[in-house]
Parts: sequence; C-alpha cells; structure tokens
Amino acid sequence: MAGLATGFALAVQPISSQTVRTDERDLVAGEVRIPVSDGEVPAYRAMPATGGPFPVVLVVQEIFGVHEHIKDVCRRFAKLGYLAVAPELFARQGDVSRLSNAQEIVAKVVSKVPDAQVMSDLDATVAWAAASGKGNADKLGITGFCWGGRVVWLYAAHNPKLKAGVAWYGRLVGQANELQTQYPVDLAASIKAPVLGLYGGSDEGIPLNTVEQMRSALRTTNNPSQIIVYPDTPHGFHADYRPSYRRGPAQDGWRRLQAWFKQYGAA
Repeated sequence: MAGLATGFALAVQPISSQTVRTDERDLVAGEVRIPVSDGEVPAYRAMPATGGPFPVVLVVQEIFGVHEHIKDVCRRFAKLGYLAVAPELFARQGDVSRLSNAQEIVAKVVSKVPDAQVMSDLDATVAWAAASGKGNADKLGITGFCWGGRVVWLYAAHNPKLKAGVAWYGRLVGQANELQTQYPVDLAASIKAPVLGLYGGSDEGIPLNTVEQMRSALRTTNNPSQIIVYPDTPHGFHADYRPSYRRGPAQDGWRRLQAWFKQYGAA
C-alpha cells in the first residue's frame, strides 16, 4: 500500500446515518509514514495542535483497515489530549478497503498477516511517536477493535513498557498456526499491562464460554485485567458506521476506557 484508504472500506457500505464525524478543529491530523524493519508503512496520526508531549495511544484497526472510522477514533483521542496513531498493519499484504466482503478480506489479506510483524510494527510506531518529540511514550496505551481487540491482548504480553490496554470484542480463543501463533487465553500469564476487555453478550463470533475461559485464565495471575460483558449486545457495538452499533454500550465503553487509562498511567 502506498497510502491509507480514503473514506470507508467498500465492505462496510452503505454507511449508517448514526456515523460519528469528529472535526479537526485545534488538531494536527493526517497521514504519516512509520519507519519499520523493512521500509515504511502508512499511518494516521491525530494530536492537539499545541502543547505536548502528549500521552501516546495506539489505535489498532478492525479487519477493514485504517479507514475513516479508525481515523475518527484517533481524532476523538486527540480531542482528549492524546497523540493517537493508527498504523496500517495490513500494508504489506494488501489494500482491504477495496475488497467487497469480510470473507474475502480475511482469506486474501488478514490470514496472511503474521503476529510477529504486527508486534514489530507497533513497537516501531511507539518509537516514531517518541522520536517526533510530541509523544510521551512513558504514558503508553493501546486500544483495538475486533481483529485489533485480539492484538491488544497480544501487545500487552509483548511490550513491558505498555501502561494499559482496552480490547473491544477481540477473539480470545482460537486455532494457532505458523503466523498467528497464540491467542490471548494462551498468554494470560504473560500479560504485563492491565487490559480492559469490552465484549457483547450476543456476539455470535465470540461465544461467552470463551470469555469465561479468558476470565478463568486471568484469575490465576496477579494481573488486574478485567472483562466487561454487555448483555444482549452484538459484535461491533462500537462501530457507529454499521448496523451493529449500540449507543449505550459504546458510550459506556468509551467512558470506561478513559478511566482505565487514567487509573493505570496511560493518560
């Protein structure tokens, strides 16, 4: 990928009338390039126009890539005083924004993305934010949605400098392979930063028994990670541009996220 997608991914259209659009007033927002181990990847960055250095938050995409919704989430964080950055973690494998459905996206791109590459790219993004002079990497948080929710749990086990994470409906249990070598339930004992998991009680892709497996695994550790389940709530409940959006759980989750980051030093 030479650059980020414009607008919303093809697979999620038509866009809901409830879609939130956060303005860029008093922000610096737009595409940047992140140096990584084998070149550069595009990313979206948003931060306040004045001041700094700011707490850094990594925003990890759904399977639809860094499209308009993920950019908007970055702007929401910037309005709260963060340097928020969303690297395009599928950049080497392909542009998902032009694929027409989720099954095609997973088969052609997402299934080919190695976890090790994702961890390395996120580390590079943190280093870029710190080197910019505008990011305070001592106050580092991460949040992610769907595919990115799983990544949050993995990154909390990977980076000992992470202060806190919030995972929105990321898969907890799965079949490992040579690219996706472990799932969150396998890493519970290795999680170094507290993660708040936000899940839907009627999520057909993440059964409640797998949520309970993760809770059970976490109870065997001294880590203060928690999982909240919203009853009668589907997958993708934060995605205001899709029919799955549920305003109450989405807004409650966003409030919990802010409090979690503040409590654990990522704000």
